[in-house]
Amino acid sequence: MSNLTYTLTELMAVSAAREINDGEVVFAGTGLPMLGAMLAQRTHATNCCIVFEAGAVASQLAHLPMSVGDPRTMRGAAVAAGLSEVFSYILQNGRVDVGFLSGAQIDRYGNINSTSIGADPRHPKVRFSGSGGACDIACLARRTIIISLHEKRRFPEKVDYITSPGWLEGGDSRQRSGLIRGGPCVVVTTKGVMRFREGTRAMYLDSYHPGLTAQAVADDTGFPLDISTAKETPLPSAEELRILRDVVDPERVFLK
Repeated sequence: MSNLTYTLTELMAVSAAREINDGEVVFAGTGLPMLGAMLAQRTHATNCCIVFEAGAVASQLAHLPMSVGDPRTMRGAAVAAGLSEVFSYILQNGRVDVGFLSGAQIDRYGNINSTSIGADPRHPKVRFSGSGGACDIACLARRTIIISLHEKRRFPEKVDYITSPGWLEGGDSRQRSGLIRGGPCVVVTTKGVMRFREGTRAMYLDSYHPGLTAQAVADDTGFPLDISTAKETPLPSAEELRILRDVVDPERVFLK
């Protein structure tokens, strides 16, 4: 039994980092995606290429940026471009392997709502910020990683509005809709890690975080969640925690 101490944010950052493979192009957003991408680049994926929405390509980060527009994203970058170049020449051209997403609602097929709550989007109960670049990433990256708080209201049977398409209605519905690549591969939450079944594309629980049970995660999910193969989420290693704390975010920008 490990006696390492870690925070939930650190566990989620490590879980996200482990999803990135060496040599991949990673479209990273503010917060946990940055933590995960930087940690991956300093551990098992030293040749991954980090891209930021504001225009930095192939960044070699020395300090964790405050946001995608922070000048620190430009350190060692191969290209210092702009939003239109990143979205057109890199994302739309099929060069992004991994994109990070989040939202207010996520359903069993990984469809994301970050637009509004309520049956009629013209008269919503709550209105959110909308897509930004999330829909582009969901449609054009080769796969996406979703990061979210885990609450029943955030994981409904069906989202109120599809801002960013996942596997749509499951099965081959995404391909039939004309989305020729991509789709969500994993959902990292504050309670566990979910993936999608081959064939049905329905979400299932891959692992539950230490201190919880698979059933506890299912009980806090708004649709029937398959927990039949769930196991405990692997703990961060001492080296991963050291790099995350001392190298990636020593100023505690996001690691509180």
